[in-house]
Amino acid sequence: MGSGIATALMLSNYPVLLKEVNDKFLDAGIDRIKANLQSRVRKGKMTKEIYEKTLSLLTGVVDYERFKDAVVENVKVKQQVFADLERYCPSHCVLATNTSTIDLDLIGEKTNSQDRIAAHVMPLLEIVRSNHTSPQVVVDLLDVGKKIKKTPVVVGNCTGFAVNRMFSPYTSIALLLVDRGMDVYKIDQVCTEFGMPMGPFRLLDLVGFGVALASGMQYLENSPGSVDKSMLIPLMFEDKRTGEASQKGFYKYEGNRKAIPDPDIFKYVEKSRRMAGTVPDLELLKLDDKEIVEMVFFPVINEACQVLSEGIANKASDLDIASIFGMGFPPYRGGIVYWADSIGAKRIHARLSEWEMKHGQLFRPCSYLSERAAEGVPLSSTAKNNAKARM
Repeated sequence: MGSGIATALMLSNYPVLLKEVNDKFLDAGIDRIKANLQSRVRKGKMTKEIYEKTLSLLTGVVDYERFKDAVVENVKVKQQVFADLERYCPSHCVLATNTSTIDLDLIGEKTNSQDRIAAHVMPLLEIVRSNHTSPQVVVDLLDVGKKIKKTPVVVGNCTGFAVNRMFSPYTSIALLLVDRGMDVYKIDQVCTEFGMPMGPFRLLDLVGFGVALASGMQYLENSPGSVDKSMLIPLMFEDKRTGEASQKGFYKYEGNRKAIPDPDIFKYVEKSRRMAGTVPDLELLKLDDKEIVEMVFFPVINEACQVLSEGIANKASDLDIASIFGMGFPPYRGGIVYWADSIGAKRIHARLSEWEMKHGQLFRPCSYLSERAAEGVPLSSTAKNNAKARM
């Protein structure tokens, strides 16, 4: 992840200082950046001359203008990194992070410079305005986003921010369905046929189980009712199946990174079901593809509604943009809220209420969704009692 961020900055002519904990990791990081650039040369997108010029931007400097962290999802590690940076970076240096879920106020807690901490960077530039982020930092990051060809969205601060919080049910519900009898690969197939770049289990492999477990802990601490407590990932993680990086997760991976279904996972699935005390639900096994899509994505819509209700996002169109550029939601469906409005709040509310009765609180409709279903108005309409935007 860090090498991808560095590559994006270098391609936009930003000097990059790559810091690692030791020479081994530093060499590996530099090699990944070189591989990213060499791939562009092979594809004819970059000349060798531009390759050399771009690579020359990867140097050690002291007075750089922005810092972007991509260390592990651990609060104490990130707090230490930012505390160290504060000692060496000038006061105008913007400190940004690629954390998936950790509250920015918590990351900056050990510093005296919380006004310059912001941003969660991916194809979307999610600019997170915490309680302390200065307006100038937001303006600076909007400029950076334009230069590195990202699509910026300004959101408020909470666990998971807008994108990861909104899509946290994508994997939680998938895990719940597997514990209740559904097939891992069937769920992934249905989601990719719906238009997602990858299903929830392929996504978990890409992210890595270490990050997934750390993120899950953040949600459990801050919103315990929003996460399924399936033991499937912990069981696989204990057995050193950690995702694509280890070449084994829900899929196995060969040299070309192609994901291949692996029958070995079913022993973990069966053990997880035994630990959860569940047996295959015959009704779930009879669901058609459309119903599986609804069962996976209606909770995502529900979480998007909660994000709007809390003022984390200022308007529904911001979440539509974030869902497309941040999670790969199919663009032709218009974004998560736009798609939801094409279905209607009443239907979504009715289905979630039905599933809550059968499968528990992960499906419970939030008040924002319930109100719009009762009133018969679009989810994208401005809320009467919306929380003040936290931006």
